[in-house]
Amino acid sequence: MREKDIHCLGHLKRVFALLDKLHDVGCDRDTAHNRRLFFDDYVKLVLLHVWNPLIESVHDLQLTVRLPNVAKALGVKRFSAASFSESVRVFDPQQLRPILAELAGELTPYPKDPRLSELKQVLTLVDGTVIRGLTRLVRSAVGPEGRYNTSRDGNAVYGWRLHTQFDLQTFSPHRMDRTGAKNAQENRENNVLRRTLEAGRCYVGDGTYADRSLFDDIVHAQSSYVMRAAENSVFEVVQERLLSQEALDAGVVRDAIVTLNGAGTTPTDHRLRRIEVQVEPHPRRTRTGRKQTDLIILYTDLTDLAAGLVALIYRYRYTVELFFRIFKQLLGMRHLLSQREEGIDIQIICTLIVCVVIQQISGRKPNKAMRNIVGWYLLGLATEQDVIDFLNKPDNTGVKLRAKEELWKKLGY
Repeated sequence: MREKDIHCLGHLKRVFALLDKLHDVGCDRDTAHNRRLFFDDYVKLVLLHVWNPLIESVHDLQLTVRLPNVAKALGVKRFSAASFSESVRVFDPQQLRPILAELAGELTPYPKDPRLSELKQVLTLVDGTVIRGLTRLVRSAVGPEGRYNTSRDGNAVYGWRLHTQFDLQTFSPHRMDRTGAKNAQENRENNVLRRTLEAGRCYVGDGTYADRSLFDDIVHAQSSYVMRAAENSVFEVVQERLLSQEALDAGVVRDAIVTLNGAGTTPTDHRLRRIEVQVEPHPRRTRTGRKQTDLIILYTDLTDLAAGLVALIYRYRYTVELFFRIFKQLLGMRHLLSQREEGIDIQIICTLIVCVVIQQISGRKPNKAMRNIVGWYLLGLATEQDVIDFLNKPDNTGVKLRAKEELWKKLGY
């Protein structure tokens, strides 16, 4: 590790200034006053790991701190791997959340489809992702609730599930809740969302959240929802609605007010709307073989919005998948510096902080190309001017798509 391999520490210095208030956290029992690695020091080291792709381990961090300029910028002295591992026991990760909220509050809202202005609530995309952990430590922390898969050699795979509520307007998580990776019972994604509902939001999720009792809870919390459901869900039509040309253009093939039926179930206590959207078939692999569907079933309580707008709202759900790719691949969340719960929570929040910092630098929400250019920049393969040229490049996506459509029309397709 060399001095020139550590790029752009200046962008993190503003975050470092916010960490000063954390210096004495966890020092209550340090009566001998011999602690050398403090909470703010630990967070700076984790931020540096997330920030630079060349730093892959605690050993790399130790080598980096030996560089004079880096040590001066961080204000962190040399440390042992044992102190780094054990220190997280006394740190409180929740102390980092106000810092993350302060930084996220400075993000400029991104432009969105003008039609979404009809939705008066905050569009919140809900989903979960799994990060793998050491079997012994995860099992000792949460027991069998940490198991989520079986490897090819037949051994159990353990990890953690991050239940995410993603704010589309700022392209950053509103909150993340960590549980064992097993998606069942109290840790099932719909139940975790049920415990964290807020007013004034429109929750958008996939079939995991298709729970009629959750639908009622969301409405009782003075929020709304657009959730995907299985094609075989049992329902009874109360009122069929005529489809406008705009809805047909959006692929909507049915719009109806319904009640859900089924053994041992009760109807929702609000008007339930079912919208069916025709889409291009997308094959997927399952345990029983390859399956594909060309129909998306949506349930919502938004009975006054146009059907095409409801379909558009659900299409934005896939944005959270892009965030997970950035979160785990670009920012290295696949590799855990600490396997302790406190250390994992600190790394999660630090990763979110770096994601916010990257957005503040670029002024744009990340995509695959953005992920690549920033990664090359942090590795030293791209210059600052290369990043500026990329950011100033005009977005001709719409022009190219329209030209492609016109070409196909001329060819008679």
